Amino acid sequence: MTPSHPFLVGVTGGIGSGKSTLCRFLEKMGCELFEADKVARQLQVSDPEIMEGIKSLFGKDVYSKTRSGKLSLDRKRIAREVFSHPATLGALNNLIHPKVYNAFRQRALEAFGRGTAILVMEAAILFETGRAADLDFVVVVAADTETRIKRAVTRGLGTPEDIRKRIALQWPQEMLVARADYVVNNDIGKTKLKEEAGRLYSVLVEAAASGPDCQSKRR
Repeated sequence: MTPSHPFLVGVTGGIGSGKSTLCRFLEKMGCELFEADKVARQLQVSDPEIMEGIKSLFGKDVYSKTRSGKLSLDRKRIAREVFSHPATLGALNNLIHPKVYNAFRQRALEAFGRGTAILVMEAAILFETGRAADLDFVVVVAADTETRIKRAVTRGLGTPEDIRKRIALQWPQEMLVARADYVVNNDIGKTKLKEEAGRLYSVLVEAAASGPDCQSKRR
């Protein structure tokens, strides 16, 4: 059967695992990249339905205008609230992620038209939203918890305690690993991760050429 889309790859992992760095390497090697979290952030200040939902969850004053007139969202306030109230986090995800996935499906159609062979979606929550089953191949980036906390703190994502709370709200890493088609262990530093990315890229090229055959683990 002739495929109607590129080979669809999901890359996921917990906060501080290094999935973004891995995806940058894959992009440089020839994959097209769709950044789900980046698209989600854009939708939060551009999609009327999502914006109204966010106002309902967090109050109208969560949005403001900058001096230049640009719409701004108080993301730090949202982060404080959702990582203290799991139900609010779930409501926010249910509001945003269906539209993120619609954007991904549209990108897949466009990528197919351009002749893209491999389209990679980087997403912090992939199994949790049930979207992993729609992909041809899923990669999980894993790392030691303390390493992940240190990386996240260095990136300014919060205090060690903040990061621990966020990790506690995510699926356990071993749960992600058990469902993956391929696991990248990233306790190794950027140079070694680049080498791992090269090996992964070879696997993806071969898998794309032979067609999807790994989805049974995610059903």
